[in-house]
Amino acid sequence: MEFYENRAKKPFIGFVLLWQAFKKWRRQAATRRALDQLSDAQLKDIGITRSDYC
Repeated sequence: MEFYENRAKKPFIGFVLLWQAFKKWRRQAATRRALDQLSDAQLKDIGITRSDYC
């Protein structure tokens, strides 16, 4: 068996999954920060309440 036949097909998939999870977490944190800056009336205009995203 040759070297190229015995190696992992995707050796860095763990790093890719970690990076994607980190990006998702940052995007959610940015969304929460933006929603925190809105008033209750503005949140009502878009159809959510504070308890919906906390």
